[in-house]
Amino acid sequence: MKLLCPAPASSKKSRVDHGADSGIGRAVAIAYAREGADVAVSYLDEHEDAQETARWVEAAGRQCLLLPGDLGQKQQCYDIVDKTVAQFGRIDILVNNAAFQMAHESLDEIDDDEWVKTFDTNITAIFRICQRALPSMPKGGSIINTSSVNSDDPSPSLLAYAATKGAIANFTAGLAQLLGKKGIRVNSVAPGPIWTPLIPATMPDEAVRNFGASYPMGRPGQPVEVAPIYVLLASDEASYISGSRYAVTGGKPIL
Repeated sequence: MKLLCPAPASSKKSRVDHGADSGIGRAVAIAYAREGADVAVSYLDEHEDAQETARWVEAAGRQCLLLPGDLGQKQQCYDIVDKTVAQFGRIDILVNNAAFQMAHESLDEIDDDEWVKTFDTNITAIFRICQRALPSMPKGGSIINTSSVNSDDPSPSLLAYAATKGAIANFTAGLAQLLGKKGIRVNSVAPGPIWTPLIPATMPDEAVRNFGASYPMGRPGQPVEVAPIYVLLASDEASYISGSRYAVTGGKPIL
């Protein structure tokens, strides 16, 4: 299997970019490697974290191609696909996991540039990457997009982010119908509160202490608890699963 996992990442304050160099993205990359996939990891600029992910992938006996850069830029979306195909020959599994968010308490705080950046990173990049990757995806390929519980239950303080997550769910459902006859499946995963290194780096102390407490299981999930659904959706066991959204939310339903 040849896997492309686009996911820029950063640990800078006041923003969250879930990446393949840490958190959910790293857990998914390692899980795929342990199932026999070579992995291409796209990330923003956290080189040490990306290299750590590569060490885990290589420890599983697989190749790992590291692709730094900003997926908010059109050419970078194209470049990561082209470099992956040049290295591995094809893409069997495409995981779109990139996300940018900033929290605001009023609409006035969101400037135009931030709104555009959020959409460019979270949903426009998915369109561009999918479009570029499709010619290199064989029948039986799988596209998995990371949505969020915010696609169903939007947080008002994450207005732009939540809007993109709803768009990802809709895009996924539509693309699955377009690609059905090509034998390529498309699904999305909707994580709830998942504990990653970025949570304490980007949230107030009280919010960190209560993170995930309001969910039915009373706690946040761990990245390793999210990875298995990505493995299932990429596998032959999911050969008739497409156009769906899967909650990993500790009991909070998405309808």
